[in-house]
Amino acid sequence: MAEDPLYRLLHPVIPPLARALWRPCVEGLEHVPAEGGVLLASNHLSFADSVVLPIVVPRKVVFLAKSDYFTGSGVVGALSRAWFSGLGMLPVDRDDPRAALASLDTALEVLARGEAFGLYPEGTRSRDGRLYRGRTGVAHLALTAGVPIVPVGLIGTERLQPVGARLPRLARVTVRFGAPIHVVGPQAETSYDGVAPGRARRLVTDRVMAAIAALSGQEEAGVFNERPAA
Repeated sequence: MAEDPLYRLLHPVIPPLARALWRPCVEGLEHVPAEGGVLLASNHLSFADSVVLPIVVPRKVVFLAKSDYFTGSGVVGALSRAWFSGLGMLPVDRDDPRAALASLDTALEVLARGEAFGLYPEGTRSRDGRLYRGRTGVAHLALTAGVPIVPVGLIGTERLQPVGARLPRLARVTVRFGAPIHVVGPQAETSYDGVAPGRARRLVTDRVMAAIAALSGQEEAGVFNERPAA
């Protein structure tokens, strides 16, 4: 997959501008590998989370974004495409029932290219501030691609762009990166050889969510989060 020319043109501009505007506090950035495939698994408090992470990591981080952001017309549509392409995002049709499987395939392609892929194991934003149980896609990707998972704790992004707000506001946020979690290879602390695949994915995911909770300080809900009805 060829790199979007808009990304090459705008990425040197958008992240520095956004950092100057929001001045995020960043901790543990040294835990993000400088190269090679890696998963950045974060809690999810705001739409702005997918903007905050790419602007603080000094390498390309690919997130999936609703295809609507790339298909608008006129000046507003062009600006939307430029903004999301400049952050390295890829479009996904969230209304397509096959989108979940397609997104996993896209993520594996990104990781195979040696890039960083960002995702939210909770699946959707937390509307009450608690940390919900993780879906096992993050573990599937790490076990299949053989890449490490860097847990991320975002703090304050719900103030940056509250649920329902159309535009981000001025608010200080904190981004905390934890030590990489290796699930395969010589650096893995735990071997999942011989463990049933479904059980292995659940164990890895719970380990990732515990690390995120330690970084974010959130109360753990103990249940899965469901997307609100339209």
